[in-house]
Amino acid sequence: MAYATIAGLPVEYGLYCALVPMLVYAALGSSRPLSVSTTSSISLITGATVATVAAGDRAAVASTLAVVVGAVLLVAGLLRLGFVADFVSDPILAGFKVGMGLVIAGDQLGRILGVPVEGDNVFEETWSALTELDQASGITIAVGLGCIALLLALHRISPTLPGPLLVVAGGIALVALADPSGLQLTPTVPQGLPRPAVPELGFVDDVFPAALGIALIGFTESMAAARAFRRRDDQPLDANRELVALGAANVAGGIFRAYPAGGGLSQTAVSDGAGAATRMASVVTAGLVALTLLVLAPIFDDLPDAVLGAIVVVAALGLILSPELRRIRRVRTRDWAFALVALTGILFLGTLKGILVAVAVSLIVLLYQASRPPVRVLEGMPAGLLGIRIEGPLFFANARRMVERVTELVEQIDPKVLLLDLSAMPDMDVTALNAGREFADGLRARGVEPWLAGALPRPLEMLERVGFEVRAFPDVPSATEEYGRRR
Repeated sequence: MAYATIAGLPVEYGLYCALVPMLVYAALGSSRPLSVSTTSSISLITGATVATVAAGDRAAVASTLAVVVGAVLLVAGLLRLGFVADFVSDPILAGFKVGMGLVIAGDQLGRILGVPVEGDNVFEETWSALTELDQASGITIAVGLGCIALLLALHRISPTLPGPLLVVAGGIALVALADPSGLQLTPTVPQGLPRPAVPELGFVDDVFPAALGIALIGFTESMAAARAFRRRDDQPLDANRELVALGAANVAGGIFRAYPAGGGLSQTAVSDGAGAATRMASVVTAGLVALTLLVLAPIFDDLPDAVLGAIVVVAALGLILSPELRRIRRVRTRDWAFALVALTGILFLGTLKGILVAVAVSLIVLLYQASRPPVRVLEGMPAGLLGIRIEGPLFFANARRMVERVTELVEQIDPKVLLLDLSAMPDMDVTALNAGREFADGLRARGVEPWLAGALPRPLEMLERVGFEVRAFPDVPSATEEYGRRR
């Protein structure tokens, strides 16, 4: 319910996300512990999309977005694109989550203070809230801050305690018993299960870019949660099956009024902590949600809006105060810088553009690393023999650069023989072959003889096909021994 408010939707739409999508995933997914409803990041992106696209019916836009997200995931699963989740690096995802936490917290300032807040980013929202402080509601602030403090205390006492459930019950009891004036309540939750509806096809073009971002981020988060809570005796995770399961869950959920759904660490941790051993736990959860919609909905008429704001703020604090960025900084400063780029993109450009920045940075990092495979100078070589080990495949994006790096070493050392150890080079393409042939001719022109050692079957076969004439040895010791005899 709290996440639905992040998405700019009535609270019941959060319950819809924990109904049909959860049942469909339980039937099709490969992860035992993964709990599929919705997440803070999906909710935030949905909210940004709905605010941009909605011409009146925000719920129709959100459910259409869910169907489009599901279609994207289904197509990706049929094309076996499960490996795509690995294109978003952990540092980029860590920076994205911290930025997302700050944006989510900024969105809740109005709820905690009881004032209207405006702005297109977290800085504008914070400034708007500060300018409205003199109009803030004292009882709203007391309830909001009190719930935040209680949630943090309960988590410190025991992480397995259902803190959000307890503060919701406390907020409802406060209104029922004391009826405080000036405290805004959540809108009425309608009783009954969601009825199926045909998606609004007119919104498809408008929501498609956001659907791609949600599909990528949602799938990445789902796989991360599934891997984190997988037990040794669980069946192996199948990324392509996960794509299909999440896609079907979103299509079915969108038809039944849900906004985009996905698996997340927080709800999966709650499920695992409660002892969930099979996917039947998701079926039970969905059943309890259905019971809530059918019978318990009137209870939420007395729920203060500030309570939901407090729950969201604490969830956001979990993202903001995550130690992940600090760990990354201790391990590798460059990766920490990439995380900061993703964080900055979310804060200054907004959610949708921030996702594009995060994905673009991930791809740039991937291309950068692929274009610079490690080159190791072999130690202990006799005088006049330069041994170099190439670690990684050679292809069009890195072949020329590799030639330049090896040429620099040859010019520095001026050997009689250059021995290239290819035992860690699994493959090469035509561009690499052509670059290698030109490089070998250049070596001979300057009086340096090129030798190869340890070439794997695939690249060796390609070298033979093009008539690449160079001495080849089974391994480095064999080449070194031959060089010793020649001296």
